[in-house]
Amino acid sequence: MLPNPDEKLDPRVRRTRGLILQSFEILLAEKGFETISVQDVTDKAQINRATFYAHFPDKYALLDYSIQKMFMSEIEKRTLNVCSYSPDNLRNLILAVVEFISHIHTGCAQSHQQFESLIEGTIKKEIFDLLSYWLRKSKAPTEIPATVATWAIYGLASHYSHMKKRPALEKFVDEAFPLVAVNLEQFA
Repeated sequence: MLPNPDEKLDPRVRRTRGLILQSFEILLAEKGFETISVQDVTDKAQINRATFYAHFPDKYALLDYSIQKMFMSEIEKRTLNVCSYSPDNLRNLILAVVEFISHIHTGCAQSHQQFESLIEGTIKKEIFDLLSYWLRKSKAPTEIPATVATWAIYGLASHYSHMKKRPALEKFVDEAFPLVAVNLEQFA
């Protein structure tokens, strides 16, 4: 099972982070990332700036944390964080990433290149960590196959989210799956 770094946090810290996160996500939907200030977040969360800075150095760290939490929530809902590699689990991971990226692009007021770049790094790290976890369980080498599969999955999800005429999600994932699976099957 992948570790959850927030498990050991004091309940008050978790509650305050939850307020900050909730306020930030509301502002993302209303304004877009580039126009959000730390002051906007603290006003919405009804906390002072010192409290914000005790938890996050800046809004970029908050975005990274927010995306990581939302993405891991999707992974945990599908119990992919406690599984081993299998074709079904890989297909479900691709589906989760495509859905998540599409949701992020449609759920944010304004999606700019900088915002997408920040999200990309966070999501790729989480995908890589999950694939590495799966491959380590099968005693396979992890770095190169997990890297190739991570880039393929994220690239496919990004492509889908930017398509003007999107095919049905299931159809897209069915077409994409063999392209990713071929890179992992020999290691699993």
